[in-house]
Amino acid sequence: MRRYGSAVLLLLTGGAVLRISLFSDLYLRYVQAALRPYLVISGSLLMLLGVVAAVRGMSHRDHEEEHEDHEEEEEAHSHGGPRIAWLLTLPALALLLFPPPALGSYSAGREQAQLAAQGVGTFPALPAAKVLDISVAQYSSRAIYDTGHSLKGRTVRMTGFVTHGSNGTWYVTRLVVTCCAADATTSKVEIRGTEATDAPQTDTWVTVTGTWLPKGRLGTDGAWPPLLDATTVTQVKQPADPYEKR
Repeated sequence: MRRYGSAVLLLLTGGAVLRISLFSDLYLRYVQAALRPYLVISGSLLMLLGVVAAVRGMSHRDHEEEHEDHEEEEEAHSHGGPRIAWLLTLPALALLLFPPPALGSYSAGREQAQLAAQGVGTFPALPAAKVLDISVAQYSSRAIYDTGHSLKGRTVRMTGFVTHGSNGTWYVTRLVVTCCAADATTSKVEIRGTEATDAPQTDTWVTVTGTWLPKGRLGTDGAWPPLLDATTVTQVKQPADPYEKR
């Protein structure tokens, strides 16, 4: 069975990669959509290599010598090489059968607020719409740094997962990625206009509609996190792509 170890590992890993990238959108929990073709190609190559390794293993079995080298066998067993190698199948099986969820409130809670790093200034004009759909990151940037106050008087709508703070405060939160989940940073908006007892549970996904509430001086710690005076809060399903892009 040892001769097929590499083949099994390659097939499991390739199958797991194809499962999350070719046959579902689960890969969006970990990387951006633009990387999907590379995952599909990588998974396909791993499957191909696994088949080649399995065929070679069968060929070697037919031509195997009757007696194996005793010294080599003892060294392999003494170091536990074959047994340890099989442990490498566990991550592949986990990804194949139980893909980890997207990052959520725990990751967001450990992210430090990044304030005034880009300085204040004017932003491009927002689209004319009765209700403006906007990302949490875009809202945060404009609320904290926009000297033109482009959010003033606008009704906005944003979607994110719920995180909780002290004294009954709660936030609509999104994780922002450049490439993949490993470089994720946090954007969040504190929700006002709803009673603390009505706040959704942590990690619940919601769509919130409301208007901007000015807070603190632009570009300072006092402006973070930005506020939203909510008029409606609606629970929704987690989107297929849970991250916002820079």
